[in-house]
Amino acid sequence: MTLSPSIVFKCLGDETRLRIMLMLCAEGELCVCELIWALADSQPKISRHLAQLRACGLLADRRQGQWIYYRLHPELPQWVNDVLQVTLNAHQAWMNQDAQRLAAMDDRPVRQNACC
Repeated sequence: MTLSPSIVFKCLGDETRLRIMLMLCAEGELCVCELIWALADSQPKISRHLAQLRACGLLADRRQGQWIYYRLHPELPQWVNDVLQVTLNAHQAWMNQDAQRLAAMDDRPVRQNACC
């Protein structure tokens, strides 16, 4: 996958999109409802930002029943993963409130393990 720095940083230039990417970097995979809860934002806003991140090539998704799960695109260049991980590590306090809200969420959807 070829992503230029200008595309990546333009996609990450919005606070909501950056928070989504850092949450996914930390958690691995989240459904829309978990992101809505963690970011304390509306479903239309979160879905719009997820669509933009997917269009940029930064996210992949999968459907499991009624849920759609998002994760970092598995073919992201290593430098993009490195930028996200360094940013997450350096700004844990900034992401702490989102992580606490997610941890306090009741009735989180249960992920099924992929077979084989």
